[in-house]
Amino acid sequence: MKLYSTNNPNATVSLKEAVFKGLPPDNGLYMPTHIPVLPESFFHKIETLSFRDIAFEVSKTLIGDDIPETDLRQIINDVITFDAPMVHLKDNIYVLELFHGPSFAFKDFGARFMARIMSYFLQKENKEINILVATSGDTGSAVAQGFLNMPGIKVTILYPSKKVSDIQEKQLTTLGQNVTALEVSGNFDDCQRMVKEAFLDKELNEKLSLSSANSINISRLIPQSFYYFYAYAQAKKLGAASVVFCTPSGNFGNLCAGLIGKRMGLPVQKFVAATNANDIVPKYLETGLFSPRASVATLSNAMDVGNPSNFARIQALYDGDLDKVKVDIVGKAYNDDATRKAMKEVYEQTGYVMCPHTTVAYLGLSDYLKESHSEATGILLSTAHPAKFIDEVQEIIGKNIEIPEKLAVVLKKEKKSIPMSNNFHDFKRFLLQ
Repeated sequence: MKLYSTNNPNATVSLKEAVFKGLPPDNGLYMPTHIPVLPESFFHKIETLSFRDIAFEVSKTLIGDDIPETDLRQIINDVITFDAPMVHLKDNIYVLELFHGPSFAFKDFGARFMARIMSYFLQKENKEINILVATSGDTGSAVAQGFLNMPGIKVTILYPSKKVSDIQEKQLTTLGQNVTALEVSGNFDDCQRMVKEAFLDKELNEKLSLSSANSINISRLIPQSFYYFYAYAQAKKLGAASVVFCTPSGNFGNLCAGLIGKRMGLPVQKFVAATNANDIVPKYLETGLFSPRASVATLSNAMDVGNPSNFARIQALYDGDLDKVKVDIVGKAYNDDATRKAMKEVYEQTGYVMCPHTTVAYLGLSDYLKESHSEATGILLSTAHPAKFIDEVQEIIGKNIEIPEKLAVVLKKEKKSIPMSNNFHDFKRFLLQ
């Protein structure tokens, strides 16, 4: 598997180099030079395959011979240890529940796959690396869980102070061991900027082996495509003729993974990119102008991103052609009032409890299906267990919800984080010490 930088198509690297570098030196993002198409026979029988079998076939096709099949099969078996069931909500709308992993968020898939890929390559070289990750909520806890006690790997997580939920914060600040949490006085964009600056800093890269676990790392994107295929398999088993996916979007890695899946042959009628008030990509789809701005705090905090990194990958997939992008993607954006109203209505009508991010996807999918008069099976991607936002969810639906035992245990643990300014030089000094 060869990958190129979105800033320089001629700058190609191997999968291993892309995984450990995280970010190209020219500040682009790595993308596959070639996205292979799965054979039709795979889609003819996909509904008979297990989640693991689907993930193995997709990863084997995309990765090629960089990892021997026996080793890749073992990696997949280690990663896919929990289900991603598709639950009927109402009419032709289904929820793909992606929160059954150890951190109760969809990012468990990407973090676990990435940790095992890195560990696989590290075992061959007997070296140590430092993972830097910025989080607006669930990435941090998923990475912390995925990389916990992985030999040869140290993890530093940057998160915005007072801008993540209590449970999210406890999940990434209570593990210790090889995981360090930095509480940054700023927003997610500050955290992401500092991580990017670290990768471009010559002195840091000479003294430390740095890599990223954000969705800017290609090994996070690859596994996120798996559950799009698995959702299609479940829909096909139900007799669905066509599917529409709605992805709640912040940094746009999750949507990009689905688009890669489509390039590999996954039959998708349309992708709906649903955001909160940080509507930079929906505005781009409407006006053709990509105008990053400072993120604003919302109820769906993990999507509070004002300059989505993975937009460059979407541009690369469509050669920067807006008309091509709009063939596959439609954008929707919703404020907190609309999110609260929908959370309450869905609960009252169906008894189903959603987290705020999942609710944004529900709104986007419902509106698209209504406006387009589509009879496709609509699948919205959930992001996190509603208990991770328990205070907000209970207040909105007017009912207490049960906290899973593993989350309840985390809440009782002591928070251990290090205060950090949003000045890169302070962050650099910390890393060098």
